[in-house]
Amino acid sequence: MTRLVLAEDHTLVRTGMRLLVESIPDMTVVGEAADGLEALHLIEQLRPDCVLMDLAMPGLNGVEAVRRSTARFPGIPILVISMHADEAYVHRALVAGARGYLLKGSDKEELETAVRTVCSGVTYLTPAISKTLVAALGKKAGVPEPISPLEVLTLRQREVLRLVAEGNSTKQIAGRLGLSAKTVEAHRSAIMQRLGIRELAGLVRFAVRAGLVEQDR
Repeated sequence: MTRLVLAEDHTLVRTGMRLLVESIPDMTVVGEAADGLEALHLIEQLRPDCVLMDLAMPGLNGVEAVRRSTARFPGIPILVISMHADEAYVHRALVAGARGYLLKGSDKEELETAVRTVCSGVTYLTPAISKTLVAALGKKAGVPEPISPLEVLTLRQREVLRLVAEGNSTKQIAGRLGLSAKTVEAHRSAIMQRLGIRELAGLVRFAVRAGLVEQDR
């Protein structure tokens, strides 16, 4: 059973989220929070399998709650559920440590996919955002500091990307990182989606430009 904590300040929205989650087989809500501080308390107390986190909450906002939670409990994935499709919001959530980003208009099937994806250790971005995220982050005005495309990848995905670019096979990467081959393949697919790269040679070129591997590899 996948145990979730919901963090959303609007009671009606939170109630709807609970009903939606608990209509999915093998998922249950073990705690509900109306603000970021309450969410952190529940995460520490309940140690859920996943957290569904709104961004705009009173007191401690969602981004800061994500940052504090992932610093203290890096093994508990956080899936941000927001009304904002703006890439700047997505960027801030991912940099803070969120494992995924889902829009509130998403349906039950996508919610299930997103939760199961982040719980497996793979980043999930709603398709409405993920196709253009990297390019938009590089061009968008108003972003407070220069953005590296690497920032849309998790630390694990960067490890996988580096090992792929160094010429390691899926089996070798799985052995070195203590993962299953299926999980490695899922990471590689997510990396390609995040970066908008479709072939292995493109991943290698990106890794070299980003400084993950040496030029002569």
